[in-house]
Amino acid sequence: MNQFLRNALVAILSLLIGGALNMGIIMISGSVIPPPEGADVTTMEGLQEAMHLFQPQHFLMPFLAHALGTLLGALITAYLVVSEPKKWALFIGCFFLLGGVSNVVMLPSPIWFAVVDITIAYIPMAYLGAFIADKLKQEKYEG
Repeated sequence: MNQFLRNALVAILSLLIGGALNMGIIMISGSVIPPPEGADVTTMEGLQEAMHLFQPQHFLMPFLAHALGTLLGALITAYLVVSEPKKWALFIGCFFLLGGVSNVVMLPSPIWFAVVDITIAYIPMAYLGAFIADKLKQEKYEG
């Protein structure tokens, strides 16, 4: 199989897995940290209207969803691609970053959350995923 095609298929699979983790965390977040009283978080409109009720703890699970989804996607990508693992991991980080930026535009979250989310949850997590994948590969070939 063509090297680029294999890498692209790995990246697509990794985006799906990272996105599934992201959505899974978002889906359970209300049971871990209940939304504010009176907040309808079942629709985008309800979420937009209730955003002013959210306190800092309500942003923990979305941040973790963004960071861990990106980390897992980048790690899988960097581990499985046949060439340029860091480049492909950063592609995953950039893809999730685009989603994060669109989320910040659509939802009027506090500026502190937008800054923390955009600067930490995507590109640094992609680098970390590539780093972990590299260490796992080294252990595999040394052991």
